[in-house]
This record gives sequence, structure tokens and C-alpha cells, in this order.
Amino acid sequence: MSRPVLPRVGRMWTLLTVSVTQMMVALDATIMSIAIPRAQRDLGFSTSNRQWLITAYVLAFGGLVFVGGRVGDRWGHRRTLMIGLAGFAVASGLGGVAHSLSQLITARALQGASGALCAPAALALLSLRFDEPRERARAFALFGAIGASGTAVGLLLGAALTQWASWRWCLDVNIVLALAALLGALRTPATPSSNATRGFDPVGAVLSGAGWFGVVYGLAHGVHSSWTDRGTWLPLTAGLMFEVWFVLLERGRVDALVPLRLVTERTRLGSLAALFLAAAAFFGVSLFLAVYLQSTLGYTPIRTGVMFLPLIVGIAVSASGASARLWSVVGPRPLVPVGMLLAVMGSVLFTRLPAHPNYWGSVFPGLVLVGLGLGLIVAPASASATAALHSRDAGAASALVNAAQQIGASVGLALLNTIAVESTTRAQNSGASSGLATLHGYSVGFWWAAGLFGLGAIFSLATLESGSPRTLVSSRA
Repeated sequence: MSRPVLPRVGRMWTLLTVSVTQMMVALDATIMSIAIPRAQRDLGFSTSNRQWLITAYVLAFGGLVFVGGRVGDRWGHRRTLMIGLAGFAVASGLGGVAHSLSQLITARALQGASGALCAPAALALLSLRFDEPRERARAFALFGAIGASGTAVGLLLGAALTQWASWRWCLDVNIVLALAALLGALRTPATPSSNATRGFDPVGAVLSGAGWFGVVYGLAHGVHSSWTDRGTWLPLTAGLMFEVWFVLLERGRVDALVPLRLVTERTRLGSLAALFLAAAAFFGVSLFLAVYLQSTLGYTPIRTGVMFLPLIVGIAVSASGASARLWSVVGPRPLVPVGMLLAVMGSVLFTRLPAHPNYWGSVFPGLVLVGLGLGLIVAPASASATAALHSRDAGAASALVNAAQQIGASVGLALLNTIAVESTTRAQNSGASSGLATLHGYSVGFWWAAGLFGLGAIFSLATLESGSPRTLVSSRA
């Protein structure tokens, strides 16, 4: 039996609510990175401990995102979204009044846990409400544009709030966004709780959370310490073992946290891989560019944020133009590989960044190309990854989308940052000056980012579909 068609006003409230939620979650990926130095000065914690303000959020989000997806499937996505939004607002308020590092880390972890409820529930609502191909393409174009540009917007907003108000506003701004999304959620029609009579998978939840914790902790430790240190390889190995155990456990379970059928379908797997690789490459690119603009060219944080505006414009243009108009006609296969190739070109341009200021000749063209590429990647891949689903699996599939991006970002930052640092060290040992060695490290990092985008292009061509998209969301029993 098919679902009743939702009135247009209901779909618009859904789109508005999901968009605000996505902006809130996307901003939080980078907005605190600008605020950390001021927070460190005010609260007096050490440089070695400040990474935990980012890691705590990622650990909680990634460790609970699969649980959050299944909670939405079980209890209803609108209800789950509202609980997550309320939790995010409370956690942000606690962080805004924190007077110690431990309080701030706790607030960041609570933000991550709340985000693990919000993000998959919001994406599931979007997937279930917009199942007509053309409307779905437009809705996911907006969703993808907000998500992909959130990194740059977070840098700009974080710099503005830190410079003109207080670093605490980088947390408090989430209260405003969460309350706005809550008001929209109240006007959004509820979704049925399709799994209310089915069991939950607590063992799977523990294994996936423990695996994620081990992997992220190991990566974070490796970046700031040594990859041969016991504190790096031991949690990494344990985390991977837990994840393998989790996959083996999930096979054939009726109440699986992540049904393996969701990742055995070729186009869905290809879409998730595209999101993973794009996140891995892009977060490395954005890190190197932000450091280059501030450390090498001497830009202020807020000027650095403004310099990322061409990236945001590029994402908006390609997502609202090509992605919104073409996905419903040609499917993801032509769009995602082209987007990957544009991002490759932009990343290659960054490999030749000069030591002297030349933003318009060296940085601007690459930002535009990467932005145009991301707009063609994120929206079609997200729409395809959540397509052709039974409604009871919408939350789990949405959790996979969020997990692919979070894992990709974590792995990419660790991998590319390590490669850049080691390349810089080798150049210095070979006699290069500190400035030239640093530029060499950036260049090598950008080449690796281009390689990840290129790998994404190849994998997308091999796995994604072309032609008009399939039946998008099914509610058949």
C-alpha cells in the first residue's frame, strides 16, 4: 500500500526544518575550530588538550549515529528529530556557560550525541517526503548545498562571532538554529513508527560505538603523536576488530542496527563511497587552505572566512542548477564523476600556491572548481544513497550517509595532515627553508586530495546508475 501524498505545505515545512537542521549540524563541523584559541586563553587549558573539543563531538556523533537512525525508524523521525534538536540546544547552552575544559568537552559530546539523533532523522524525513524524482532532486540539491558549504560558512561565522562578540557565541548560535528547527518540526507532519513492534540490537549498538571510538581516537592520537605509538595502533586495531565483529553480527539479523542489504546494492554502495571519498579529500583541502591563508599569507580569521565565499557560491550554483535539474533525468552517474573531476582540477591548482599573496590568481580558481564539483557530488549521491528504500529502513540508510561523511572527514584529516607534516619535515631535512618546506607539505597534501577525488570519479563510473532514477522510496510491507 502506498503512502498518501503529503500536501505541498507539509513538504515545504519539512524542507525548511531539514534545511535549518542540516545547517546547524554542518556549521558545527568547523565553527568551533576558529573559537578554540580564544576558549583556550579564557579557560586556561593546554594546547595538547584542545583537540578534544573537536574529537569529543566526532566520537559521540559517529558512535551513536546508527543508533539514532534506528531510533527514528522505530519511534518516528519527526519525534526523534525534535528530541535531538532539544538536546542540541541544551548542550549548546551548557557549552556557552562552561567554565572549565571538562565542562566544555562534556557539552561538545552531548552536542554530538544529539546530532546523531538529528542528522539521520532529518535526512530520513526528506527522503520519505520527497519521492517524486523532480521534487526530490530540488530538495536534495538544497540539502546537499547546505551540507557541502557548511564547512566554509562555519569558518566565516566562527571568525565573525569570535572577533566581534565572544567565542561562546559559536556555541550559543546553535540554540537559535535548534529552536527555529523545532518550530518548523511542529508544523511538519509526523512519520509512522514502522518498527515499533520489532526488537532493538543493543549488542550491535555497543560494537559499532566501540569500533568508532577506537578508530577516531587512534586517528586523533596518531595525528598529534606517532603512528607507531601504542596509543595510536592499539585503539585503531581494536576499533577495526569491533567493526568487523559488528558486520559479522549484523548478517541475517531481523533487528539489525544496519541491515547489510542496504550496502549490497551497487548504486547505494557507490553513492556512500563517493560521499566518503569527497569528505576525506575536501576536509583536507579546507584545512590546508585555511592554514595557508592565515599562516602563510597572514590573513585574519574573518578575512580567511570571507575568502572561502567563492566555494559556497560554486556549490550553490552547481547544486541548484545542474544537480537539481539533471538528477531526475540522467541519474547520478553522469553528475558525480564530473563533479569529482572538477574537484580534481581545483585541487591540482592548489598544488602551486605561492609564498606571496596572489589570491585571485592562485586560490580563487581552485575554490570555484572545487565548489562546482562538490555541488555535483553531494546532492546526487545523498539522493541516490537514500533511494529505493522500504520506509522502515529510511533512518538506517540516512545514518549510513552521515557515517560515510563523518568517517571520510576523520580519515581524510588524519591521512592528509600526516602526509603534509611528514613531507614538510623531509623538505626541511633536505635544506629547504621553513616557508618553502611548509608550502611543499601543502602541495603534497593537495596532490593526495586530488588523488582521492580521482579515485571517487573512477569508483562512481563503475558503480553508479545512469538514466532516469528508479522508484525512490517504497512503503511496501
